[in-house]
Amino acid sequence: MAPFTSSLAEQLAPDLLDRFLRYVRVSTQSDRDSDSRPSTPGQLDLGHMLVEELRALGLDDAELLDGGYVMATLPARGWSGDGEPPVVGLIAHVDTSPDAPGDGVEPIVHRGYDGGIIALPRGGTRLDPEQMPELQGKQGHDLITSSGDTLLGADDKAGVAEIMAAVAHLVATPDAPRPTLRIGFTVDEEIGRGGIHFDVERFGARCAYTVDGSTLGELQDETFTAAEAILTITGVEVHPGFATGKLVNALRLAGRVLAALPSDTLTPETTSGREGFIHPYEISGSAGEATIRAIVRDFEDELLAQHVELLRSTAEEIVASEPRATLEMTVTQQYPNMRDHLAGTPEVVELAELALRAEGIEPLRTPIRGGTDGSLLSARGLPTPNLFTGGHEYHSVREWASLHEMAASAATLVRLAEQWARGQD
Repeated sequence: MAPFTSSLAEQLAPDLLDRFLRYVRVSTQSDRDSDSRPSTPGQLDLGHMLVEELRALGLDDAELLDGGYVMATLPARGWSGDGEPPVVGLIAHVDTSPDAPGDGVEPIVHRGYDGGIIALPRGGTRLDPEQMPELQGKQGHDLITSSGDTLLGADDKAGVAEIMAAVAHLVATPDAPRPTLRIGFTVDEEIGRGGIHFDVERFGARCAYTVDGSTLGELQDETFTAAEAILTITGVEVHPGFATGKLVNALRLAGRVLAALPSDTLTPETTSGREGFIHPYEISGSAGEATIRAIVRDFEDELLAQHVELLRSTAEEIVASEPRATLEMTVTQQYPNMRDHLAGTPEVVELAELALRAEGIEPLRTPIRGGTDGSLLSARGLPTPNLFTGGHEYHSVREWASLHEMAASAATLVRLAEQWARGQD
């Protein structure tokens, strides 16, 4: 058995695992095509469960708000500073990605991982450390997976469980100092809506932390800037038996657009670090009308605009080759890079670094090649960097989580409360 990062993490692990296994069994996939809030009813089911559990812990103001958001308050304890204690938020999202099957999750706990291939019982899914470098070095860890034909849901139910386990520990530990903690669970983060309708004023925190990262030690204060582009190509649909000189096949034009985009750069599979991309993720339609959906990402607004313009000009050139075809392209801004919005509150990140080191973890400062609720929340005036969860291979049936790393995350949240209770001493 691998050692935990601390005795605190080891103490938190059993409660944390119990909560996590319970939460992932609730189906909470978000739905891009739904106009309801939240987009799926299962998110409300988990929200009700969390409210009941928070109230059972003594957070009597726990409530499920319109739209499915959960908020609750854990009052300060041991505050010795001047004035009122600070109000600090802990946030995670309850929804899971719509990018892979998510109903009927059956979690499996693999005790004392031996470092080899994990063959899951369904779907022919295999977790191979040769293909998944983050599995290497996890010998002795307790790993959690799905049964192989669904997501696990560690993104972000690991974060939900870690916050709940940390709160339960703080409630049960009378001498543990803490600021006023505001707990927030959001919905529809995976489809870019989680931070839009979050009531920042009602939450009432000075700052917050999303617990929505991955690798042990991650502390992130920079994300992609994100946009979605939807291209609709309209052709001329004619019975194929009488199509000579008449048919304009929108699907073929869409295929030409995709083929004309860069393939050796500006794609997710050819970029890393701070490089952006154009990622077509869905094509649908018929000969008469075809739709391409794409996400566009970069860390710099100017570069993002260039990528969008490349996509637009490429599509316009292809469609213009057939005068009877038309193109409509809409671009929606999804979330901003949180970097600039956090620059004015450096103590928010500094105290998180102290908390990580107090748990015996060296902070891992990397930009997020994605986004979190903190992207929008930071832009809306609530500085919100991101912390790790211990989950990996998100948005796939290969998703897995290390209980040892999850426990380290929960312990870091307890340390973070202690740091805010006594400042940067």
